[in-house]
Amino acid sequence: MTSRRILVILALFLFFTTSKGCPKGFGRKRGKCVDEDECNDLINPCGDNGNCKNTNGSFYCECDEGFRLQTNVTCKDINECLETPDICGPNAICQNTIPQYSCSCKDGFYPSAKEKTFLHDKNVTCTDINECLETTDICGPNAICKNTIPHYFCSCKDGFYPSAKEKTFLHGENVMCTDICVIKKTICGNGTCYQGPSGHYCECHVGFTNYGREKSHCTEFNYDVINEMNNLNETFPNAHGLVNQLKGYYQTLAENKSLKGLGEEDLLKRLLSIIDELLSGGAFHDNRKVSNFLDLVEYILRLIGPFIDAPGANRSSTHSELAMFVHKEPVLPQGAKTLPSKQAQLDIQLETAAGDPSHYPGFTTVSLLSYLNLEDSAQFYDGMKPQENQTFQINSKVVTVTVSNRNTSLLKEPVNITLYHLTSNDTPHMCVFWDSSWNGGSWSARGCSVVESNLKYTVCSCNHLSSFAVLMALYEMEDRFELQLLTWVGLSLSLVCLFICILTFSMIRSIKSPRTTIHLHLCISLFIANLVFLSGISQTTNRVGCGVVAGLLHFFYLAAFCWMCLEGIQLFRMVVLVFNANFKTSYMLAGGYGVPAVIVAVSALVNPKGYGTKTYCWLNLESIWSFFGPACLIIIINIFFFLITVWKLAEKFSSLNPDLDKLQKIKAFVITAVAQLCILGTMWIFGCFQFQKGTIAMSYLFTILGSLQGLMLFVMHCLFSKQVRDEYRNILSRFCAPRKKSYSQFSSSLSSKAHTSKSSHDTGESHI
Repeated sequence: MTSRRILVILALFLFFTTSKGCPKGFGRKRGKCVDEDECNDLINPCGDNGNCKNTNGSFYCECDEGFRLQTNVTCKDINECLETPDICGPNAICQNTIPQYSCSCKDGFYPSAKEKTFLHDKNVTCTDINECLETTDICGPNAICKNTIPHYFCSCKDGFYPSAKEKTFLHGENVMCTDICVIKKTICGNGTCYQGPSGHYCECHVGFTNYGREKSHCTEFNYDVINEMNNLNETFPNAHGLVNQLKGYYQTLAENKSLKGLGEEDLLKRLLSIIDELLSGGAFHDNRKVSNFLDLVEYILRLIGPFIDAPGANRSSTHSELAMFVHKEPVLPQGAKTLPSKQAQLDIQLETAAGDPSHYPGFTTVSLLSYLNLEDSAQFYDGMKPQENQTFQINSKVVTVTVSNRNTSLLKEPVNITLYHLTSNDTPHMCVFWDSSWNGGSWSARGCSVVESNLKYTVCSCNHLSSFAVLMALYEMEDRFELQLLTWVGLSLSLVCLFICILTFSMIRSIKSPRTTIHLHLCISLFIANLVFLSGISQTTNRVGCGVVAGLLHFFYLAAFCWMCLEGIQLFRMVVLVFNANFKTSYMLAGGYGVPAVIVAVSALVNPKGYGTKTYCWLNLESIWSFFGPACLIIIINIFFFLITVWKLAEKFSSLNPDLDKLQKIKAFVITAVAQLCILGTMWIFGCFQFQKGTIAMSYLFTILGSLQGLMLFVMHCLFSKQVRDEYRNILSRFCAPRKKSYSQFSSSLSSKAHTSKSSHDTGESHI
């Protein structure tokens, strides 16, 4: 046991023996309680890093600088580096010490003071060391030093190649920069490599070219492309000037002459101008001409690429839109590239566009060209394999995709082309390309698949490049014998019934009124439409005659809907506005025949090729809504008027003193009008489903309702009308009954009946 511990024990013993009866911190001395000094030299309760301060009856500890008091009597070192992370400032390192800390600059920096270590309150800063200035030729010969923070890096000059795999290095790694012409003797391909002030350059041998890019690989000049363009040039003389211009440029390349100063604007403008001129003449009507046109554009786009400056260009004209990307570097491009346009979008890997690295010519081009009206000329589907009753229709703009890589018949990585739909619909869509080798040219789905398709666009994935489009698959109504028989029998019966209706409403004076005038012209419109349908719907051999038939059907079916609309408005005026408020006949004729005439005229001017298809003389899909649109609008208008009319009619029935005779008649009119609208409107609703697969039930409903329209109108407006039945009975009695009455008696009787019928003339027909 040490002497210090003995003294502590002795002090404790004395404390307990002498302080009896005194408060804590006091001891008894000579019978009195006296403060004890806890901070005597024998006992230091604050430890080695603290100073004890005695107080009356107690004590407290004060820690040395760099220490903090813990548990009241223990002083622990403060780690300034942890408590204040940026205590040393930027680019400096903090190191904790006892009792304080020290700061030093990071590697690559030096302090602003002489001392290497410092404290934060000394205002010392760490500045980057510019190794490139301090040590001349730190990177060695033929290398360039570039200062960085905190260090530096070395790289070889242009025309020199490092001996290590990494392109950047430090002076201590013993990397040498060697002439690239010595290391890579084949860097120029079929050319000679030389060193110049700006690095190496290649001089191509005769018959080879690097397209004016001095640091690029020399490849064999391809005269075959020019020869192929000569053949296409004969087909399209308009392209003669541009083809000759490109031939001159390539002849200059073949002679290894400079191509500086060429105007890319001139080349692109001339190309788009030629496309506009060729497409402005209308449809080609020949698949071989379509193939030649697309091949010509592909060749020109591929040949123009070397003369367009990076990063490319975006141009548009009346009939085309071009997006072009150009990469001109000796290093092969990498990564994905997206080319957007209004009509389409191309997603391609640049490695695919560049092609074989061993034959990389020093540039890469990617082009996306959209034709704004070529779909009218490219209606050729011999290369497709349609299902039963399936037909195809182009539902996107035709686009041509070209790259500088000439081997694009089978790509390692497929390209994605997003094509926006011309019409939004949920019919199945197919991705196709133009195959010039198929009997002169046709669309084909080989090598293309659908990645995604919705109402607005379809994303196609193809393993080759060409011209692309999206087709929608349509299913025509099956040409069944039962349907043909129903059509002929039903329409024939309807024609007879409509003819009787026309005679009834035009010849019997006693029933004439504004409503019967509407019925008369409704029947006339349907009679002519059905007659034209029977005689000309299948006469597709003469395109002009077929278009005329389709136009007549369009006009008279729309006229029938317009006369139905006039009937709804007439009922509305009679019930809601005022009784006996009738239209003038001239106004009704303008609405019943003038409106459909305007619609047909506008539709024919906008899309004259929309009248007549390959199978029937009716509207094609592009123009079908010029009929369905107005028809649906008329149905909606009539429903609105009929609802208000029925509501007002119910109010009149609930009044105290209604004119029941007139109200009952108007009620009958409303019921017949609604029934008429349901018959005609429902028939065309079923007609909307004729372009989907598996709609044979809809086909039968459409055929039955459509062919029997005339019969139904005859039943509703003639047989269900008591007034018309009475007139029929009078007419039949004249021919069947024996003539016992004199002429005067017969005239008197007929006048009496006419007078009786005339009482209901103003409100129209009798009860149903």
